[in-house]
Amino acid sequence: MIELMIVVVVIAILAAIAIPYFGDYITRSKVIDATSKLGDVHTDMEKYFMDNRTYVNGAACGSNAKIVALNADPAAAFLLGCAATATTYTVTASGVAAKGMAGFTYTINEQNIHATTAVSAAKGWSGAPKNCWITRKDGSC
Repeated sequence: MIELMIVVVVIAILAAIAIPYFGDYITRSKVIDATSKLGDVHTDMEKYFMDNRTYVNGAACGSNAKIVALNADPAAAFLLGCAATATTYTVTASGVAAKGMAGFTYTINEQNIHATTAVSAAKGWSGAPKNCWITRKDGSC
């Protein structure tokens, strides 16, 4: 009986260590998914600009936008938004609260400037807004 209790205690200790790390891993994977989608949309917008010399109604911001399709995914942890003029655009990925990503906001623009405008302090992430995508809990890019 004592051996069984020792095994249970060892398993409990391992679980207490592993579960927080697993949660951080899941959060980081959702962030990487969002930044990857931002990069894809950026590429589509640049292709559209090369063909049309305007970002208005670009491949990502138009009525038949790629963003609409990406946001329709029920598993999406981030919702994408786009604002465009003839010569500028900004694509934003905002975390979905129901998916545990509230407080995370990433952007990219026509100059390929990556920015983090918010990270979730509630999840223990740190870092002031930066001109890069914060992808780690310690605030590094």
